[in-house]
Amino acid sequence: MSTLSQADANTLTGALSLTQPDPKAGSPSGAAQAGSGQTVSGQGGATQGGGTGLRPSVLQLSIRDKAALYSAYMSHIARGGLFVPTPRAARLGDDVFAIVSLPDDPAKLPIPGKVCWITPSGVPGRPQGIGIQFAANDAGEQARLRIEKILGSALSSDRPTSTL
Repeated sequence: MSTLSQADANTLTGALSLTQPDPKAGSPSGAAQAGSGQTVSGQGGATQGGGTGLRPSVLQLSIRDKAALYSAYMSHIARGGLFVPTPRAARLGDDVFAIVSLPDDPAKLPIPGKVCWITPSGVPGRPQGIGIQFAANDAGEQARLRIEKILGSALSSDRPTSTL
């Protein structure tokens, strides 16, 4: 298992961005740049274990290029998943709803899931953030299939990602 150099981590993280939805306007505002190529935003209180009745956290993620998608995609997770660089606190098992924009695709992809990975701040060569495992439903399966179609043969690469 290899790690990203700090320069590579900064470059790949720059391709992802997280924006914060405005709960009053129903649209992203106050975008926080996670790096070039990706934008992430969020709102809501996460549920843990899926049973508390609270709304799941909502994250909007814009992935601008294939390299950023490769870095964020978690093919080693059952049903697939995405790493989202964010300083937001989360716990394993928290419910999350991601709205994802993929490279060269104007449509937004709604993805329900659960937090399955946490990278705290200060880990050398790794951006801080969470991994979201896609839900075991049609939306999760469609997300996995669309992402794997875009990545194609890159899925078998041994290049490091944001998680492994």
